[in-house]
Parts: sequence; structure tokens; C-alpha cells
Amino acid sequence: MITIRSERHSDIPAREALLGEAFGDSRRRKTSERLRQGRLPADGLAFVAADGKRLVGTARLWNIAVGSGQPALLLGPVAVVASSRNRGIGSALVRRAVAEARRLGHGAVILVGDAPYYSRFGFTAEKTAAVRLPGPFERHRLLALELVPGALDGARGLVSATGLPTPKPNRTASAIRAA
Repeated sequence: MITIRSERHSDIPAREALLGEAFGDSRRRKTSERLRQGRLPADGLAFVAADGKRLVGTARLWNIAVGSGQPALLLGPVAVVASSRNRGIGSALVRRAVAEARRLGHGAVILVGDAPYYSRFGFTAEKTAAVRLPGPFERHRLLALELVPGALDGARGLVSATGLPTPKPNRTASAIRAA
């Protein structure tokens, strides 16, 4: 049975392996990765799909600002292990992420993805025509979903990361443990 739950620290190795399998080495070069790099996901908005103890899917949301500072979230990456695809797991992850973002009071979600897939959740390119990312991207793949009507009215300009930075490892504590 598949369970969608909040990501745990212990999920990190399996999540990273899953993302490596799904996207390969090129995932680190994607423009949307620039917005995630060195940042923590938005508080309470990192999810995994588990089949028993095995992690089979992941979806995370990240804090961003559009242009002049309109707050929003960036969805991605969303991935499911190859052996579990076409079972609705990716859809369940996206639905859970969007529902939780709405429950927490966020106004909008932006992503780079396939419109035929993400349109079923309400994502469109309607509000992203004047929005740009910090690097190359395919304009027709920049999609948004307003969780609050009007949250992206007048959205224009460069998207930037606003989330908390990833904590730096405590080198002193590591040195003490190693001794």
C-alpha cells in the first residue's frame, strides 16, 4: 500500500537516489535547481510516497518571490521510481503538496513542467507570461496555480529564492565525534 507522508531526515539518501535515477546528472544543471540549491524546502511542504518501508516518490515545495517580491512556492522536483510509475503516485504527491500549501495559506505555486500533465491540477501559463527564471527555460513549460485568486495578478520579473538556507555542517562537532 502506498502512503503519502511528510519527508523525514532519514529519507534523504533514498530521495537522492530516486532523483538521480529519474533525472540523471542533468538535474543539477536545470534552471529551477538554481532556486533550490543551498535552500531548505518550504516548512512542512516536503513529501514522499512510501510503499511499506521503500521510498517510491518525492515532491517538494520551495519558497520563492516573483519579480517585485510577490511570494509564491516552486514545486519540484516531482519523481516516482520507474517500477512504480503509472499508478497515480505522482498525482497523489502533487495533490497532497498543493492541498497542504493551500491549507498553510500560501497564495500560488509555480513550476517548470509539462502542461498536459499539470493542467489536471489547475496549472496554466496564463499568469507566467511576464515571469522569468534565472537561466534558460522553455517559456511554455513555466506554469502557475493560484491558491488564492489574484495572488499572481501583475506578476512579472525574475523569480528568486527566498527560503531558508541549508544549515552548514558543524565542523567542530564532526571533529569531536571523529576523535
